[in-house]
Amino acid sequence: MTVYDSYLVNLCDMFHVKLSNGQVDQFNRYYELLVKKNEVMNLTAITDYHEVCLKHFADSISLSQYYDMSSVDSLIDVGTGAGFPGIPLKILFPHLNVTLLDSLNKRLLFLEDVIDELDLDNIKTVHSRAEEAGRMKNLRENYDLCVSRAVANLSTLSEYCLPLVKVGGNFISYKAGEVEDEINSAKHAIKKLGGKIKSVEEFSLPDSDISRSFVIIEKVNETSNLYPRKPGTPNKKPL
Repeated sequence: MTVYDSYLVNLCDMFHVKLSNGQVDQFNRYYELLVKKNEVMNLTAITDYHEVCLKHFADSISLSQYYDMSSVDSLIDVGTGAGFPGIPLKILFPHLNVTLLDSLNKRLLFLEDVIDELDLDNIKTVHSRAEEAGRMKNLRENYDLCVSRAVANLSTLSEYCLPLVKVGGNFISYKAGEVEDEINSAKHAIKKLGGKIKSVEEFSLPDSDISRSFVIIEKVNETSNLYPRKPGTPNKKPL
């Protein structure tokens, strides 16, 4: 085991997550592909191996400590970017049927290469804005779990994500630091979209002082056909 491998394994151990040798190889190959592609395309500002392991890989799979992923069949990652958290979660939980949604096709072409190189199955990419995806019959209210690390306020993210979740499923927003004020501002929107805040999990990434939060929102009612609104509106005029 190389020093690179051992760092990733040790991080995961702090989450009580055990990686197989095959999973370690997949994460390391993912890192290599990410850094190589990043030379010609802006995918991430973080390229140091240890930082990628901490701030992308460990951050992505930290959800496993607060949510029973064995109960999830279908997952959609909204605004997936360079594939976080969707691909790390797929590596860790191969049973997942994963959809990676992003509005930039160049990023999705990179992710298609990652999927092929890592030999992942039951995972697909969709090129669409979230507002348009939420009205597609094959995507709307089709997922057990929606996750997003996208940078947007919680009201806006809820309008992007809750329409994609089945009643009884959940939307989980990855957030940095304190989220109380943002949650209070988003409660009206969440209710209007058919959701209810289930819990907020606050923690620090292992081997760091980086504070993170999961806002776990349960889908309790169908989303009105009024939502999501036309592209751009949820961001400009949050509910």
